[in-house]
Amino acid sequence: MGWRVGVLGATGAVGREVVRLLEERDFPVDVLRLWASQRSAGECLTFRGEQVEVADLAASPVEGVDFLFSAVGDRVAREVVPAARRAGAVVIDKSAAFRLDPEVPLVVPEVNPEDLEDHRGIVASPNCSTIQLVVALAPLAREVGLEKVVVSTYQSVSGTGREAVEELYEQTRAVLEGGEPRPRVYPHPIAFNLFPHIDSFAETGYCREEMKLIRETRKILHLPDLAITATVARVPVVIGHAEAVWVRTTRLLPPERVRALLEEAPGVVVRDEPASCLYPTPREAAGQDAVLVGRIRADLDDERGIWMWVVADNLRKGAATNAVQIAELLAGSRGS
Repeated sequence: MGWRVGVLGATGAVGREVVRLLEERDFPVDVLRLWASQRSAGECLTFRGEQVEVADLAASPVEGVDFLFSAVGDRVAREVVPAARRAGAVVIDKSAAFRLDPEVPLVVPEVNPEDLEDHRGIVASPNCSTIQLVVALAPLAREVGLEKVVVSTYQSVSGTGREAVEELYEQTRAVLEGGEPRPRVYPHPIAFNLFPHIDSFAETGYCREEMKLIRETRKILHLPDLAITATVARVPVVIGHAEAVWVRTTRLLPPERVRALLEEAPGVVVRDEPASCLYPTPREAAGQDAVLVGRIRADLDDERGIWMWVVADNLRKGAATNAVQIAELLAGSRGS
């Protein structure tokens, strides 16, 4: 059985990746419809050897699909997603608009697929940095429980979008040619630089990206009181987010057992031989669907403390792959 599938925000970095993955993973698509802003309307994307034209969202209603992948910003999502649900679609939304809604499941298939049973036509896909974090944390949480988590992220520019990637390239060329990097997308130059700032700041001193990671992790793991804190940074990498993760477990969990749990965990690849310089890097993660984990070691001052280095492709597992995996689970249940 095939499905009528739509992609909203089809010409953005995540939308394009969704279209590629629908073909790569052989999702049963009978009809593919694409929507984007007026600026991208009329552009064509290739799907299974055919050209599919992108419709103008403002002029063409989002209807006539069974599954809709929404890869647009919060404001547009709040306007379009409920209407698409009323038109009969199951919407898998990548924005932050519905993630913390208690009636909308926030799902990472390797971690909490059972939450899909309660969906009411909208399923939220978490923030990219959250997804890779919970894939690595879940095996430890199941084994002994988590007491506290501290995360520092190093996030690539593709998480901001195509214009940010172009800005990194342009600034890099400018610096190499002896010029000055001129920021447009970011508040500071990103070439040969980094800054601890993603999204807007709140009065608490935390930025919105940090609060997304904190709140979403608690919801996905069903640990509303988990002590978790984060600092995020934007780095001059095109694809791939990295995270330094410190965890205090509720009971002693030796690094050898952590390594074994992660090696057995779905969606995880352990790369952990630091003496041979074997550990995950964003360059290695790019193009992969797995979450890569290395540098697994005990904290020297806390017997229940564990350090990990967690890396993933933010456009694939951090966005498009997670969404398509959700659809695969839903399509199986719908077709049964």
